[in-house]
Amino acid sequence: MIERHLKTELLHLITECPVVTLLGPRQAGKTTLVRDVLVNYDYCNLEQPEMRQYAIDDPKAFLAQFKTNVILDA
Repeated sequence: MIERHLKTELLHLITECPVVTLLGPRQAGKTTLVRDVLVNYDYCNLEQPEMRQYAIDDPKAFLAQFKTNVILDA
């Protein structure tokens, strides 16, 4: 994998903030970066229609399913 300059910044930000948002164009490597750096985090792809609908219909239950930190990929 290509070494990303944002890796260090991401690691710093997750120690400072409870929520970090990573924005960028499609196919730029955002998901690859966070999944590589945050290996102990749960992962949820909100592009899957059933997961997105679950999050919309019952956000509390949706978030309660994650027992640790989570990457929400939309």
